Amino acid sequence: MGLLQKAVETYDTHFAYAAKDTEGHDMMAPVGHIITRAELEITVDQDGVFVDVVAVDKTEPKIIIPATESSAGRTSAPCAHPLCEQIGYLIPANEKKYKLYVDQLAAWAASEYTHSKLMPILCYVRNGTILSDLTRCGVVKLDNKGLPENEKLLIRWCVRGEAKEACWKDHTLFDAFTNYYIAIHDGETMLCMVTGEETTAAGQHPKGIIPINGNAKLISANDSSGFTYRGRFVEEWQAAGISYEASQKAHNALRWLVQEQGVNMGGRTFLCWNPQGRKIIPAQLPIFCASKPIFKPSDYKETLKTVLNSKKAELKLSDGVVLAAFDAATTGRLSLTYYNELQGYDFLQRLHDWDVSCCWPHRTFGIQSPSLRSIVDCAFGTVRNGKLETDERILRQQMQRMIACRVEKSLIGTDIVKALVSRASRPQAYDSYVWEDILFTACAVIRKYRSDRFKEEWEMALEPEKKDRSYQFGRLLAVMEKVERDTFNSNENREPNAMRLQSVFCQRPMYVANNLDKQLERAYFPRLKPGSRIWYKNLIGQIMEIISQFPENENAPLGDSYLMGYYLQRSALYAKKNNNETEENEQ
Repeated sequence: MGLLQKAVETYDTHFAYAAKDTEGHDMMAPVGHIITRAELEITVDQDGVFVDVVAVDKTEPKIIIPATESSAGRTSAPCAHPLCEQIGYLIPANEKKYKLYVDQLAAWAASEYTHSKLMPILCYVRNGTILSDLTRCGVVKLDNKGLPENEKLLIRWCVRGEAKEACWKDHTLFDAFTNYYIAIHDGETMLCMVTGEETTAAGQHPKGIIPINGNAKLISANDSSGFTYRGRFVEEWQAAGISYEASQKAHNALRWLVQEQGVNMGGRTFLCWNPQGRKIIPAQLPIFCASKPIFKPSDYKETLKTVLNSKKAELKLSDGVVLAAFDAATTGRLSLTYYNELQGYDFLQRLHDWDVSCCWPHRTFGIQSPSLRSIVDCAFGTVRNGKLETDERILRQQMQRMIACRVEKSLIGTDIVKALVSRASRPQAYDSYVWEDILFTACAVIRKYRSDRFKEEWEMALEPEKKDRSYQFGRLLAVMEKVERDTFNSNENREPNAMRLQSVFCQRPMYVANNLDKQLERAYFPRLKPGSRIWYKNLIGQIMEIISQFPENENAPLGDSYLMGYYLQRSALYAKKNNNETEENEQ
């Protein structure tokens, strides 16, 4: 019941948004109401006489209408909404539907919770002229039987002469129906497991929490013939002890939250919110986005710490964060695939800790942490329209997995690391800009993985004396690649041999290194200036000397750390080249 309790808490906190069109926010339906779209608008006067009808523009937002517990979840069986309804329920030709609508509206109008708009609408519907009025005005066409071609067009009402003519904007009308329906709601009195109060149980629960899964219910209606509860409980309401009011509040709040800040990834909807309304960083995004690149690791850590403290200052000590993921396995069933509650301070600290360890210096944008979506796309995506996109079935599972990993401080899956390393080792398989993103993401994830699993500290600056065989071989690959690139003409855009052989280099590093060295000696070193040639040969000699200190088989496959050595050595070489060019220009 944790999700529903937090949803009810959210509803009570944000009740000001219920049925109110607040700029920058979606409307939240009050208890006993749903949000839907109307197609026609009929205006009557206070005597129930027809005034006008207009077609509602499709660009207009959805409206709030009263709904009973049954009508909110209706399917094919007739069940009337209390006020705004489809044409099929408003014409006497459909006797059963018409009677349901008229009797229900008449009972509300005759109760102590009546409203001045109800009798004019009821009188007009009882007159039975609605179909002729609509056809005369040209907004409805009839079939050969004299019935509307589309009986599902929903009518909304205006009452001329009222202070607020539009029924869907009148809060006094909303309050009147809420109070009326709670008073007449017929159900077993039970202990609500959400609020802890003795009150009337909900017989059915609303649908439409997720717009793309409009008919899917989070809590399904109990079916005595389908053995949903039989054998465990005597009565159906005992299977889910939730009151009508709590169910309405919880579902309306969740629907509002999804509209406000829900993120759909692969058909699964992810929510991350604070019930008190504090602004929360989504769990799938980095804790901050720098306005200008940060290249010093110390500056990056200091900025992260500053952002963390400022975000914590916006929260109270008691504020919490709720994370939830929803998915519909069928058209009628909505499942909660992930749920977690954390204290706000703890949640922010975990986002901060992730970004401290899962980060890497990007050549253009400086040090940053890749988003969780970027990690999934780089590990599992395929190139479509020039960018990596992950299949929906994989995306939703892996995004949930990554979010759980980040907020629960669990280890990144080895399969994700291996997938990133494998792809980063095949530059020929991708366009250069796509491969650069994969390489950057792979290095950030490897750094995080090794920090968490092996408690290793990996610097984001080049460490020439690093006692790691794979790291040094990665440096060697970067140097050999740069030597060949330095001999290219300005219009030459081919891949160096080092990049073309990178996937083989990972498996047999010394064998490939020897072959590359022979190619450099034969074809590329002679084309370099003597100073550059000597400098590169000395650098290769220094790297080979460190590699020779490791007793392992020199052709043993490399570990994932070779990518970090490759990336940092390559960045250092390009930085040196740029500095040299600047000095030459200044002279």
